[in-house]
Amino acid sequence: MGRLNGKIAIVTGAGRGIGKEISLKFAEEGAKVVVNDLGGDRDGSGEGKIADEVVNEIKAIGGEAVANYDTVATVRGGENIFKTAINSFNSVDILVNNAGILRDKTLYNMEEDEWDAIMAVHLKGHYNCTRPFVKYIKDNNKTNCRILNMSSVSGLFGNFGQTNYGAAKAGIAGFTRSLALEVTKFKCTVNTISPGAATRLTLDLMQAAGREYDANDWSQGPEQIAPIVAWLCTDEAKDITSQIIHSQGGIVGIMQQPAVIKSFTTDNLWTLDQLDKLIPELVEAKKHHDKQVEENGSPKKV
Repeated sequence: MGRLNGKIAIVTGAGRGIGKEISLKFAEEGAKVVVNDLGGDRDGSGEGKIADEVVNEIKAIGGEAVANYDTVATVRGGENIFKTAINSFNSVDILVNNAGILRDKTLYNMEEDEWDAIMAVHLKGHYNCTRPFVKYIKDNNKTNCRILNMSSVSGLFGNFGQTNYGAAKAGIAGFTRSLALEVTKFKCTVNTISPGAATRLTLDLMQAAGREYDANDWSQGPEQIAPIVAWLCTDEAKDITSQIIHSQGGIVGIMQQPAVIKSFTTDNLWTLDQLDKLIPELVEAKKHHDKQVEENGSPKKV
């Protein structure tokens, strides 16, 4: 018996890469899956019915799935994706907001439409797809649901030439933290995934950085993300919420959340002379903290 038997899952951007692997893993664990994908190019242009191919793969292993081709970039698209699940399976338990595109450029060269397209798919896309699900949870007093949101090291650490993508992905982490508070009374967990894998969105960037790609190496591929997402949807993960789980290069880890590391207080308004001394002390405390985090975060072999 699979760990997700009887569950209904929506996975956006599931025609290829990480979304496809998550969909297949969900089906393997017994979930019924709505495979959403616009079928466009990596920049979001065009469309096609590649979701059908994933549905056929799921059916070939004895699972149940339906395809949806709506864009996540509009409110109507998000509602249609949700309706596909309700019309096909009468319920929804899991939402994985995975759909994404790239429009990489330095800010100096970036046009407004290249900024807006990324925000529409990534940041607003999370709103468009999640709001119908949250409304369904609240209106039906449905408990024990799961929401998984896709951030990126580009947003959590930063990356050259991705101010649009990085801003959206950092926003998704904030979206997760706030939403987790809103749905906790329904025992719904909301977590952020920080994934790293060779997909059509990242393969050329990886190769440009001089890293060789081996299609037979699971630690480079999107299949490494799928078991982690699936586990976070199981009963065993019922108390894990508002976390950032990182998976890249065969590593699974947890990321720190924003927190005050060191602080000072005063009875009077700060003077610049005081800040001459205190701000460097704060920065040094941050450097010390970062060093400790780096040491503690080094992967341990299991």
